Amino acid sequence: MKVISQIKLPVEKEMELFEKKFLEAMSSKVALLNRITHYIVNRKGKQMRPMFVFLVAKMVSDGSVNERTYRGASVIELIHTATLVHDDVVDDSNRRRGFFSINALWKNKIAVLVGDYLLSKGLLLSIDNNDFDLLKIISVAVREMSEGELLQIEKARRLDITETVYYDIIRQKTATLIAACCSLGAASVKPDSDEIAKMRRFGELIGMAFQIKDDLFDYGDEQIGKPTGIDIKEQKMTLPLIYALNNSTKKEKDWVINSVKNHNKDKKRVKEVIQFVKDKDGLDYAVRRMEEFQREAMVILEDYPASPYRESLELMVNYVIERKK
Repeated sequence: MKVISQIKLPVEKEMELFEKKFLEAMSSKVALLNRITHYIVNRKGKQMRPMFVFLVAKMVSDGSVNERTYRGASVIELIHTATLVHDDVVDDSNRRRGFFSINALWKNKIAVLVGDYLLSKGLLLSIDNNDFDLLKIISVAVREMSEGELLQIEKARRLDITETVYYDIIRQKTATLIAACCSLGAASVKPDSDEIAKMRRFGELIGMAFQIKDDLFDYGDEQIGKPTGIDIKEQKMTLPLIYALNNSTKKEKDWVINSVKNHNKDKKRVKEVIQFVKDKDGLDYAVRRMEEFQREAMVILEDYPASPYRESLELMVNYVIERKK
């Protein structure tokens, strides 16, 4: 059995019902919008975010979920989908998970409007049901994601990222959404409890490990979702590169920064930078840090009694750092 199917097992019923509710949450009186939202739903990915919401909710409440849990999962998926649609416009990307992106099929103007529509649907789903605590969790995540992206753009221009700033960027850009899923799961079944902050931290740690794993793919030879060296071509400062720069002479540092800034389209030069990072133990260091985040996440789970939900979350934590793409 595939790992994802195994993780999903204890919340399979909830995920099936969620899909129906999610499609309802997207519906509109405008035929064009319905055509586009159907296209989005039929090309969904692994649906890790709703899975986190249901697994956490069931783990902290001895196996129960409620309507708020379904709404929380729908809201996070609506808002996440909105950010992806907008991201494809920003990145001028024609593909998403191997399929054409919304902007490739319906052009930028419609893609931006669809993203806005999904965002408003998510907000209204919370407001109409007085889920203001859930809305706050999601709104903080959206704000942080935007700030993280802008911080990364600002730093990429100067290439002066320290390890601390790098963690700030990935916490906001990637980890905050997984943190929101986990805290939403807890808040949906146990409002105003200590579980909410605890599960937020758990999600944040998984998100940090997930992003470092993504950074490591840039240096691997395996066929994955993105070609190797793409972060360097896009002038993204990732953990292996930051570590290598911090352990270089001034001459080496100048050469790397010049390569990333001015020769990032030169395949030979990009390969040399990748080799330089490997020689400076940048990859080993990043793996160590990733495993530290993973261990810390596992420690949080130890506070909960053994259950199929906890087991699935443990599998998820391991999957994040062992995945091949």
